[in-house]
Amino acid sequence: MFAWLANAWRVPELRRRVLFTAGVLAVYRLGSIVPAPGVSQSAIESIFSSGKGSTGALSLLNLFSGSALSHFSLFALGIMPYVTASIIFQLLAVVVPSLERLQKEGEAGMAKITQYTRYATVGLAAAQATGYAFLFKNLTSSAGNGAAIPNFNLGRVLLIVATLTAGTALLMWMGEQITKRGVGNGISIIIFASILSYAPAGISGWIGPTSTATAKLFLPIVAIGVVVAVVFVMEGQRRIPVQYARRQLGGRDSSASTSTYMPLSVIMAGVIPIIFAAAVLALPQTIGSFKPAWQNWLTANFNYTSWQYLLVEGLLIFVFTFFYTSVTFNPVDQADNLRKYNGYIPGIRPGPPTAAYLDRVLSRLTFFGGLFLAVLAVLPSILINQFHFDQSVYRALGGTSVLIVVGVALQTMRQMESQMVMRHYEGFLR
Repeated sequence: MFAWLANAWRVPELRRRVLFTAGVLAVYRLGSIVPAPGVSQSAIESIFSSGKGSTGALSLLNLFSGSALSHFSLFALGIMPYVTASIIFQLLAVVVPSLERLQKEGEAGMAKITQYTRYATVGLAAAQATGYAFLFKNLTSSAGNGAAIPNFNLGRVLLIVATLTAGTALLMWMGEQITKRGVGNGISIIIFASILSYAPAGISGWIGPTSTATAKLFLPIVAIGVVVAVVFVMEGQRRIPVQYARRQLGGRDSSASTSTYMPLSVIMAGVIPIIFAAAVLALPQTIGSFKPAWQNWLTANFNYTSWQYLLVEGLLIFVFTFFYTSVTFNPVDQADNLRKYNGYIPGIRPGPPTAAYLDRVLSRLTFFGGLFLAVLAVLPSILINQFHFDQSVYRALGGTSVLIVVGVALQTMRQMESQMVMRHYEGFLR
């Protein structure tokens, strides 16, 4: 592995991309500890240290913000408003004809949709920041601690909302820059870094005095099993054989017939369904933050360790796996492209029969892939809950966290491998 890393470091472009990504993540982590103006950071931290912020959906939001929410820092909202806005526009593109036409216009149309997504992100971030301002005001009032927002008034709320919204907009821009000039998908990399920042606390909770010897032995076995299963399934492919017929120009053959294959991944959507499910599950927390009674109901009945939450999470992951796969892979378009270039699947007629065949194969793969992601996201969380581990272990080493970390790492390694293979180096993955 060290030889592979040395080879990667020798590639100038790849080295620049890695250094750029590391620099952006360093700025992100710095912004996660810089407090927003107009708040009492000690009062906010007392909420999380007392347990009010370590349970429920608020803890999940803190996880995806990389603990920035527990500091009420510039990046307290994290990148989740952008993820939520992306979900909204991908759903709207299915039912709104104008957005569907934009999707089919290529890069120009997608650029417009991206611009609309940015505007929606700013709106969602402003709404979420307003909800947080009222939520923490109510939490500190009920706990009898010092005011989280001293001199709570309209001007102070507007200052906090403007700061947190600007932080989310900056984080969105940083993610896009990683995608363009760094390695991997920028949004996924930021979420990856947020979860990894919880790893030390999770390991400390695992080896701490509160966990039993059986639990200390059992958890690494579960974690290693999850990692191996994720790598095995995400690297799995169904290879559809494709034959390209000979073409004739001027009465003679211009090329010989060739055989190749079309790779269909078992989990074509990657970790996106898990991130989407987490974003949707964060919406009730945002809505409940405007009213204490709703917030109390969510904490009591929709805690992220409860069976209700885990059931909804599993269903959302399963549904989003089908949805995102249908967005990224259109069997009709693939069949048309094959016919356009004189390609066909042996034993299958070109055109609609090919599209139906691809749709049938993809549906079976996606069913298994979605079920696999849902079970693997929920099962470790159930086991950690049964062994009564510390909440830090649940957040850092739960099924959702492990799936996202391993999935994003695999996707990033694939991109680095493609850069190395183009320069005749041996890749990371064999």
